[in-house]
Amino acid sequence: MQLVPEFITALPVLKKIEEAGFEAYFVGGSVRDLILQKPISDVDIATSAFPAEIKAIFPKTIDVGIDHGTVMALWQKESYEITTFRTESTYQDYRRPDEVVFVRSLKEDLKRRDFTVNALAMDADGKIIDYFDGLQDIQNRVLKAVGSPTERFHEDALRMMRGVRFVSQLDFELETTTEEAILEHHALLEKIAVERVQVEFIKLLLGRGRSRGLEKMIQTELYLYCPGLRHSGEGLYRFASLEGQLVDRLTAWTLLVYFIQLENENIDSFMRQWKCSKKEIQEVQLAKSALDERLFGTWTVDCLYRTGIEIAVTVETIVGMLTEKNDVSRLKAMFQQLPIKHKKELDITGNELIAALDCPPGIWLGALLTKIEGAVLHGELKNDKQTILSWARSQKK
Repeated sequence: MQLVPEFITALPVLKKIEEAGFEAYFVGGSVRDLILQKPISDVDIATSAFPAEIKAIFPKTIDVGIDHGTVMALWQKESYEITTFRTESTYQDYRRPDEVVFVRSLKEDLKRRDFTVNALAMDADGKIIDYFDGLQDIQNRVLKAVGSPTERFHEDALRMMRGVRFVSQLDFELETTTEEAILEHHALLEKIAVERVQVEFIKLLLGRGRSRGLEKMIQTELYLYCPGLRHSGEGLYRFASLEGQLVDRLTAWTLLVYFIQLENENIDSFMRQWKCSKKEIQEVQLAKSALDERLFGTWTVDCLYRTGIEIAVTVETIVGMLTEKNDVSRLKAMFQQLPIKHKKELDITGNELIAALDCPPGIWLGALLTKIEGAVLHGELKNDKQTILSWARSQKK
């Protein structure tokens, strides 16, 4: 296999481990993506060396997950996670192994992986080691569990969500036995932390095979155990029928709440269940509100100002996906013509109003600033301090 720069840079790490008398390989998703000619993100290394032995090989290391065999080695201004070959015992909570046992066998290590396309290893010469026909499954564009899918999903129930995520991300098909096992054991997903489920769900929504991934998520009934989606099967199917790949989280969440017909006042509680940040929730609320207005007419000055140009462009792009009619250029031109783009651009402050009007602070100040903001926005008042003060004094009388 022809190595790409991400692997070439990491080769000295493999060589150093091998020079110490141990085996070392590139493993997992990076090997899969190399074969698929997809961009490489993280390069993972697996080795027969135990953690203490890795720490003896490299002068600078960090114990990022040493209980599970992972040590981060700092080498030539780069950092690499190096994990010891391991096997795992029973999983009482469907999330974490009761015991991790370090081994010297690559095959034993790969046997515990989730899917055959991820159970691949590559040595320093670019030779692929494939014990479970992962190469054939990549060629056939099929996602298949390693060994017994029931065992794999009982080891870590999140693997079921990872399965439908990979269907979307890789644009693969689920192998029949693997899909049947997800349908049979889908209820195990409720054992998994929402944060972990959210990571897989968003990756699914952003995948090029989103339609197929969402359909599999519905058909295997995994959606029943996702926050706020139990009664949203029809909405998810509508979402699945939407063409085009989504570009970011804001687009994904906004379209989701749109298709499941979530009322704007319920977005906050829905997204809190998904453990989303306050900032992201506020952005989705703005986007959904603007989308509702935009789908029934053109942008108004008030809506555009309230939404902001970045979120507004996202909304206008969504409109294009839903109706095939949008005009981002016109939107940007309209925004540039606004007298102010943000309340902070007002040429007056609250303290200046208090001093000029000789009034103690109170609720009147917020109300007056809001009136000034609206008047300036609509061109009824010039954004000039003296002009605003003169107008404010006239309002006081």
